Amino acid sequence: MHMRYADRKTVYTWAVYDWANSAYSTTVMAGFFPIFFKQFWAADLSVNESTFWLGIANAVAGLVVALLAPVLGAVADQGGLKKRMLISFTVLGVLMTAGLFLVAHGAWVLAVMLYVFGAIGFSGSNVFYDALIVDVAEEPELDRVSALGYALGYIGGGLQFAVSVLMVLYPDWFGLAESSEAVQISFLMVALWWGLFTLPLVGSVHERGEAERVEWRQTFVAGWQQFIETFHHVRRLRVVFLFLAAYFLYIDGVGTIIRMAVDYGLALGFESSVLIIALLLTQFVAFPAALAWGRIGEKWGAKNSILICIGVYIGICLWGYGMESTRDFYLLAGTIGLVMGGIQALSRSMYARLIPTNQAAEFFGFYNMLGKFAAVLGPLMMGAASMLSGSARISILVIVLLFAAGGMLLYRVNIENSGTKHVEEVR
Repeated sequence: MHMRYADRKTVYTWAVYDWANSAYSTTVMAGFFPIFFKQFWAADLSVNESTFWLGIANAVAGLVVALLAPVLGAVADQGGLKKRMLISFTVLGVLMTAGLFLVAHGAWVLAVMLYVFGAIGFSGSNVFYDALIVDVAEEPELDRVSALGYALGYIGGGLQFAVSVLMVLYPDWFGLAESSEAVQISFLMVALWWGLFTLPLVGSVHERGEAERVEWRQTFVAGWQQFIETFHHVRRLRVVFLFLAAYFLYIDGVGTIIRMAVDYGLALGFESSVLIIALLLTQFVAFPAALAWGRIGEKWGAKNSILICIGVYIGICLWGYGMESTRDFYLLAGTIGLVMGGIQALSRSMYARLIPTNQAAEFFGFYNMLGKFAAVLGPLMMGAASMLSGSARISILVIVLLFAAGGMLLYRVNIENSGTKHVEEVR
C-alpha cells in the first residue's frame, strides 16, 4: 500500500536538515580537517603530537555533547524548545566552521578550538533534529521518514564532498592557486551549505504544543528534575533499556567500521586515492539504500530489518579479514553503504516508537549520548587485538563480537505494544 505522509511539506523540510548538516560530517569531520590539521595548521608539530591533539579535540567535543544531551533534551521538552535549540546549535556550528576559513598556517590551537565548538554545534543540533521526528511524522510513517532523512544526508554530504574533492585535486579548474586554498574554501562552502539548507526547517517545521513564552530558569530547573526522573524511568522500562543496551553495542561496531576503515585500508597498503573514492562510493550507495530500507522496515518491521543489517555487518568483518585487492575494497565500501543508512535510520524510528512522545527530546538525549560514545569499545578492541596478534587483519574480526552481542540483545526486545507506549517494566 502506498503511504502518504501526514504533511508532506513538513516531512521533507525536516529531512532536508540532514542534507544540510551532513556536509559537515562528511567534508570536515571525516574528510579534510584531519588531513589539513596535520599538513597545514599543525605542520610544525610531530606526527604523534598532532594526532594527540586531534584526538583530544574529538574526545572533548564528544564528551561535552554526550554529557549535556540528556539534560538539554529535558529542558527542550519542558519548554517546547526543540526547534529553537536546534537552530542555536546550528548557528554555533556554522559560525565555527566558517571560522576555519580564516585560520592561518601554524595556528593549530585556534583550529582545534574552532573544531571543538563546531563539532559541539553539529552533534548538539542532531539531538533536537532526531527528537523532532515525532512532531513531523505519525507512528506508521516513522521508518520511511527516518530513512528519508538519512538518504538525503548521504546524497547531500556526498555531493558537497565530491565538489570539494574536485577543488582540491584540480584547483586550477576553479581559478585557485593551490590545494591548500581549495581546502580552506571548502570549509566556508560547508558553512554556507549548512546554513542555507537549514532555512526550510526554520520556516516550515513546528513542534506540537510549542510554548509561547519560556521562563528559562524555571525550565532549566524542571529539565534537570525531569532528567533525573527519566534516568530512573529508563532503567525500569525493560523494552527501552534492552534496546539502548543493544544499540550501544551494535552502533559501536558501525561507528568503528566507519572511523577505522581508512586506517585499516592504509595498514593493508591501499593508496589514499583508493580510500577517497571508496568513501564517495559509500556515500552514494547509502542514498538509495537508506530509502529502500525505509520500505523494508515498513514491510518486515524495524527490528527484523536491523537484525538483517547486523548480519550483513558480521559478513563485512569476515570479508574484510581476507580482503586482498582494490576491487575487494571497493566492493566492501559499497556493501557498507548498502546497510549503513538502514541500520541508523531504522534504529531511530524503532526507538521513536518505544518512547513517550511528550518526552522525545529527553529520551533522544539518552539515545544520542550512547551514539556519541560509539566507536570507543571497537577501536580499543581492534588496537588490543592488533598489538597482541601483530596482525591488522585479526583486529577486524573482534568487531564481530559487538555485532553479535548487540544482535542477541535486540532479538529479546519485544515491540508488540510499542505503538501504544505500553512497555514492560523491569521488576
